[in-house]
Amino acid sequence: MTVLHAKDDSESQLTRAQEYEHIRDLCARFSAPQPNSDATCYYQDFGSFEFRWESHTEFSTYTFIHHVESAPFERTGISPLPEEWLAGLPGKVISGLHIDIEAPPEKIDIESLRGHFEGHRLISSFVHEKRAQIWTSYRIHSDNMGRFLIFNHDLNPCQTGRLVRRILELETYRMMALLAFPIAKEIAPKIRGMNLELAGIITQIDAIEDLEDERRMMSLLTELSANIEKVISDTHYRFSATEAYYRIAKSRIAELEETEVCGLQTLDEFLTRRLKPAYFTCDTVSKDLDELSSRIDRASELLRTRMNLTIESQNQRLLQSMNHRGKLQLRMQQAVEGLSVAAISYYLVGLVKYAAESAKAVGVIDSSYLIVGFAVPICIATAVLGLRRIKKSILRESKT
Repeated sequence: MTVLHAKDDSESQLTRAQEYEHIRDLCARFSAPQPNSDATCYYQDFGSFEFRWESHTEFSTYTFIHHVESAPFERTGISPLPEEWLAGLPGKVISGLHIDIEAPPEKIDIESLRGHFEGHRLISSFVHEKRAQIWTSYRIHSDNMGRFLIFNHDLNPCQTGRLVRRILELETYRMMALLAFPIAKEIAPKIRGMNLELAGIITQIDAIEDLEDERRMMSLLTELSANIEKVISDTHYRFSATEAYYRIAKSRIAELEETEVCGLQTLDEFLTRRLKPAYFTCDTVSKDLDELSSRIDRASELLRTRMNLTIESQNQRLLQSMNHRGKLQLRMQQAVEGLSVAAISYYLVGLVKYAAESAKAVGVIDSSYLIVGFAVPICIATAVLGLRRIKKSILRESKT
């Protein structure tokens, strides 16, 4: 039997702790040595049956071996176990197989074999160079378990054990690979919806008129990207694990070295028809998620480039406007400086005129006009030089 651990790490640790306690309870019932608390595997002969337990990352396997002479599946590996102990197994049982090993009959009657599989259609093949033959229906029977019947022609105990182990691992990894299939079916419509939403956003990008529209589109893309990344984060581990489990299951089938039994499906044919489509569905959905994420990134980059160009264009226009205003201010400043020179020169000439007329009145000079005429260029030059000196002083102070 394969028991799935809890998804959450804390719950998984709790499940493992419960497993140890459950195994210790079984050991106590049969007075057998108990496993260490940090053990990842355990094997013990309980007398009436043998017990093997292995703990993996996501699941644990329980194998019970019961040596008994009876009709196939009349008594099984779990027959000696207390029913309440089996019912109390921690975790979720995702697969269970009864494997019965028998000597080959002189003549195989398929109809009588069907009785051991509750009348279901049979699947069969020779394995390991026809040294054994396996029979199964690959159906869940009334005891909620699958069934495999092995006719051992020429396998020694070690080879038989490896064959049983391959069959058990094949069933375990097959079921583990299928865990992602319901998830893939659930999120496939969401991916289609997100694809349509992205197509709508890309169509609207061509009709954008201003920066406000670009920001609105970027907000939509960011929200869509967050949604798809959440889906990828939630499913990446499961889809990656499915890839690994599928490859292991395929390798276990190949290791059986099947030879076809006339008129019956082999395990490889049966599982290829049922497992492969589910795996391809998961693989396709996983690739669709990655492709959608890449498309969103490309659209975001395109829109971001467009926004940068728009902002750059706005900045260019702003700089041009600032340059124009600067030139206007310079012209106004030059005009003010010119007016200042004229005003200062006018007042200086006026002062010289008053002084010249006073000098004429007291008889110092004969004519004031000559003095005023000579003073005009001197006053203008004095005003210009004075303003320049003041301007240089102000610029020097502003730099320091």
